[in-house]
Amino acid sequence: MSQTHSGSRRLPARYAGIVMPVALSIVMSMIVSAVATVKNLGPSAEFFSAWPTAWLASWLIALPTLFLVLPLVRRFVALVVEPAGR
Repeated sequence: MSQTHSGSRRLPARYAGIVMPVALSIVMSMIVSAVATVKNLGPSAEFFSAWPTAWLASWLIALPTLFLVLPLVRRFVALVVEPAGR
């Protein structure tokens, strides 16, 4: 692990391909499950008890989906976006 100026530890750059989809899947599944849960239950106390379970179920689907789909999305983006420096 490398260190920053403040002394905190950071993962080496080679882990970016794993950390990015994990972080993205957490954030996106939290947002989408929150929207779906509040739509179904309304902004109530029941929302706060149901949402963590809904989020976990969403995340368990989102994470492997991102690992499978991300290479295809990268190829698609490479086809429709001009490379930097042109």
